Amino acid sequence: MAEHDVLCFGETMAMFVAAQPGELAQVEGFGKRIAGADSNVAIGLARLGLGVRWLSRVGNDSLGAFVLDTLRQEGLDCSSVEIDDEHPTGFQLKERCDDGSDPKVEYFRRGSAASRLSPTQLQPALLEARHLHATGIPPALSGSCRALCHQLLDDMRAHGRSISFDPNLRPSLWPDRQTMVREINALAFKADWVLPGLEEGRLLSGRQSPQGIAEFYLEQGVQCVAIKLGAEGAYWRDAKGEHGVVPGFPVARVVDTVGAGDAFAVGVISALLEGLPLRRAVARGNWCGSRAVQSRGDMEGLPQRHELDLHENASIQPR
Repeated sequence: MAEHDVLCFGETMAMFVAAQPGELAQVEGFGKRIAGADSNVAIGLARLGLGVRWLSRVGNDSLGAFVLDTLRQEGLDCSSVEIDDEHPTGFQLKERCDDGSDPKVEYFRRGSAASRLSPTQLQPALLEARHLHATGIPPALSGSCRALCHQLLDDMRAHGRSISFDPNLRPSLWPDRQTMVREINALAFKADWVLPGLEEGRLLSGRQSPQGIAEFYLEQGVQCVAIKLGAEGAYWRDAKGEHGVVPGFPVARVVDTVGAGDAFAVGVISALLEGLPLRRAVARGNWCGSRAVQSRGDMEGLPQRHELDLHENASIQPR
């Protein structure tokens, strides 16, 4: 692998997870972790042996130091992370749900250091990575973040790099739905691989079926689309017209659904960068997602390389 196989960017927040179930207002103890869809993917790819560079900003505060320490321990190159003396590191509070339901999350990220990301942080060395992964979260944070997203995707395309894009819709961060759809699709159309969830795809494309959603993006020049179908697995389609559904892997007990889509992206991206066919990449994505929902935390269930190799060498097939 190259020194930097993948460039990822966005906001990593500190996360305080409730130590026991119940209303956040009544919880007395919290555990400290990190959270962020973009860095979840970066960590997952690094665990699978890829060289990952992380582009971001954190505040000059204890939470920023905690975030950076954690990312470095996960093997990310954080040399492109800027320390902001004027704006704080964002954080969130997360419920604990023991029944597998989606936990309530409260965000404290308005005016964060990461929302000050801008094209001024782009350096030529960043374009040396052979792949860029982007999501729809950074462009929702601010106008300067949105400008960074477009510039980075344009520059990577101009250098012949591959690009993956996960919409990761956050409607609460946008002024209205129409703006969100327009801006997210403008970025998605610049990508090679688009990885929406089914409901995201319906909202963004106006089409209802997985086949229709995939065709919407392929018509814009995207090379392949993989649509997450939850427990049912994922639908995939490429520019050659090949397509299919890869069933999901059975899970005895769902512990935490947060981060499952990020884990799916880790599986698909890593496999495609290894030159595997799209169907096998989607199967890996499904397996990584099944791992994620069985662990508490946003990225704790992401597999290490030896775990993935053991799984794939055993030729375990999805149900």
